[in-house]
Amino acid sequence: MNSRRDFLQKITGGLIILNLPTSSSAKAGLIDSLPYEGPVLRVALMGLGGYAKRVADGLLESKMAKLTGLISGTPEKLSNWQSKYKVAEANCYNYENFDRIKDNPEIDAVYVTTPNALHHDQVIQIAKAGKHVICEKPMAISSKEGNEMIEACNKANVKLLVGYRMHFEANTLEVVKMRKEGKLGKVLFFQGLCGFKIGDPKQWRLNKTLSGGGSMMDIGIYALNGARYMVGEEPIWVTAQETKTDNEIFKDGIDETIQFQMGFPSGAVASCLSTYNMNNLDRFFLTAEKGFAELQPAAGYGPIEGKTNKGKLNNPHRYHQTVQMDEMAGIILKGNEPVIPIDGYEAVKDLKIIEAIYKAVKIGKKIKL
Repeated sequence: MNSRRDFLQKITGGLIILNLPTSSSAKAGLIDSLPYEGPVLRVALMGLGGYAKRVADGLLESKMAKLTGLISGTPEKLSNWQSKYKVAEANCYNYENFDRIKDNPEIDAVYVTTPNALHHDQVIQIAKAGKHVICEKPMAISSKEGNEMIEACNKANVKLLVGYRMHFEANTLEVVKMRKEGKLGKVLFFQGLCGFKIGDPKQWRLNKTLSGGGSMMDIGIYALNGARYMVGEEPIWVTAQETKTDNEIFKDGIDETIQFQMGFPSGAVASCLSTYNMNNLDRFFLTAEKGFAELQPAAGYGPIEGKTNKGKLNNPHRYHQTVQMDEMAGIILKGNEPVIPIDGYEAVKDLKIIEAIYKAVKIGKKIKL
């Protein structure tokens, strides 16, 4: 297992179920089966790695978005992907010439899945080319970079969305809906556990220059972001502690395991774990005055399973990246508003908290946000 991508696939068995209605969702299934005749978002993928393949496969089933362009520094990948996904050669670019997409009417948006430290410059260059941007999380390696990316996209009048796919997942949204409607009562506590035992020590995720950090930037962001949308508030303080057992693999600036705690204005608290050295960690738990909600798995690529005090969550699973791309197309093309934000401002909030977590680890004190 080499990365978060492998972990997220493994914990859910790599299951893919597309548009399968159940008796409780027959109406939704019927809607899904109807032909779509509206506008379609034409997407180019930048960085043809494992996650880009998931997005590409998701686009094959998407109604509102399709894959029309490729950007990679590896000619062999461009050739293989062009053939597999039937992408026109004229829509394939490398990292030196991709700004030519400015003159390509067959590309509306670019989805960036390159290493974290490359996002900043690439997103700004895409914005200058006049194309909308979807950027994988973390959006950048600092909140300063994130704000510069937002500014560039605003100046170019293009959308900047971030790959928070869980913001569209049905069981996750059901819990958020229950919380918003007051069915759970006042939220008291959230626990988020996210981690896996990382593989290849030479991968870019363990290179601070490319990753900007360790487990917290890669997998811990799920627990952090999950705490924010599950509790429904922004934290006002954070504390954190780091544990490191291998200084060779987890060099300076690459965190192995971080435990972090957050407090919210209502008095709710969160206790979370991010790690590159433990498997079987993918669980969200929320307890409130009237009930509880649990998601386990909470962030994997396959079905998200969960229950509340009212019983099991039974929303049908759809391939996450298909749902994500359809929803993002609706945001870009139709101005739709997601239940949970996925814009650059949302991503910068996470980055600011991650920065505070790293600071809390360093000074050993509570940080006010």
